[in-house]
Amino acid sequence: MEKIIDENIQGQALSLDKKEGNTRKLFIESYGCQMNFSDSEIVASILAKEGFNTTQNLEDADLVLVNTCSIREKAELTVRKRLEKYNAVKRINPGMKVGVLGCMAERLKSKFLEEEKIVDLVVGPDAYKDLPNLIEEVDAGRNAVNVILSKEETYGDISPVRLQSNGVSAFVSITRGCDNMCTFCVVPFTRGRERSRDPQSIIEEIDDLVAKNFKEITLLGQNVDSYLWYGGGLKKDFEKASDFQKATAVNFAKLLDMVAEKHPKIRLRFTTSNPQDMTMDVIEVMAKHKNICKYIHLPIQSGSDRILKEMNRLHTRQEYFDLIDNIKRLIPDCAISQDIITGFPTETEEDHKDTLSLMEYVKYEYGFMFAYSERPGTLAARKLEDDIPEEVKKRRLAEIIELQRAHSEYRHQAFIGKTVEILIEKASKKSDAHWSGRTTQNTVAVFPKGDYKVGDFVMVRVDECTSATLIGEAVGYSDNN
Repeated sequence: MEKIIDENIQGQALSLDKKEGNTRKLFIESYGCQMNFSDSEIVASILAKEGFNTTQNLEDADLVLVNTCSIREKAELTVRKRLEKYNAVKRINPGMKVGVLGCMAERLKSKFLEEEKIVDLVVGPDAYKDLPNLIEEVDAGRNAVNVILSKEETYGDISPVRLQSNGVSAFVSITRGCDNMCTFCVVPFTRGRERSRDPQSIIEEIDDLVAKNFKEITLLGQNVDSYLWYGGGLKKDFEKASDFQKATAVNFAKLLDMVAEKHPKIRLRFTTSNPQDMTMDVIEVMAKHKNICKYIHLPIQSGSDRILKEMNRLHTRQEYFDLIDNIKRLIPDCAISQDIITGFPTETEEDHKDTLSLMEYVKYEYGFMFAYSERPGTLAARKLEDDIPEEVKKRRLAEIIELQRAHSEYRHQAFIGKTVEILIEKASKKSDAHWSGRTTQNTVAVFPKGDYKVGDFVMVRVDECTSATLIGEAVGYSDNN
């Protein structure tokens, strides 16, 4: 049930091959969204040029960095618990320096140095290029802070280090920031306004991944559908662009089409989409190209029009249904997943029932579901009382999770007896004798290893399933190899 109840909070100590001549050791952990994991690869690349090789052994580290998430209170509490662990190690190794990166750093800024006495370094998500200078400050015995947000895509010229990569799948960041001021969300304040990356640099990074034999690439952004390149700058300033810039601008549908056309053997995914920004041309491009995965993560947050308005989600329940209908019409076997927040301020039982009925209409493949937690600085925190009792939030969340469990099983049951293409990613967690991979719909499948290897596209006959996993037998290679 991992996908069904995943809270998007996970940590990973990352490592890479040692760069000859580097003598200092970096330990880096990432929590939260996929963008944070992608940013950690950029940080490792920057610091590799400054004499750091990464280590998986915390006790050996000269520099410990934690890339943080502020989207929910639990994410921040997880990070603070990790800092307690770092503090215990620092008492043994007083020369070790500790830094906080990412959204928590941006939200709390220099306050972090006061709250967490062991922190030496606080760096926001747009300031990683300044790490060499900041580390010089720390080495000289001074605390260092840089949390300035940028108006440009910040890291398009940096080739990320693929940390602990399986050599099969990789993330490529295409946008940063978000202009959709949802009242519950801190992202616009911690990641800044929307700006997009030069499509040429995106294609060059993908070309490099293809040359290194990667098989699947996910285009990544807080809101990928808002991708718009017109020569640089914030998306909100596009109306001020010249006629030539507007005529030659590249939107997300065009970018997706360009990449799929150039690399027809590479599986393409993208995340995350916002319903109000997903256009028909994106769906049409997906339908056009076989190598664009038939899967869309499409957060709804609530099924109630009243709550959607309170959240400043700029679409209605019916508009969401229309979008789902258009996706299913053009891509009948497309899988849809969701984000849902229950217990938002003023949510009634009728609002909750609206969410359950919306889920019944869509029958999502899986989802990420949470009880509302107030985030300081957001409009909801400033204007709305967190008035839903915790026991009510927990009960409603349990009902949503249980319904999603049933829908996931329903969707997976539909695969039984079918033969599907799987890209092998790794050994199964439960059995070394089985491979694990995903369908184009992003559904996990496991099957006996046979003579296949990681990175192979394999046709698998599905014989049974759980609510989270397909189980089957390989029947041969896919023609995509």
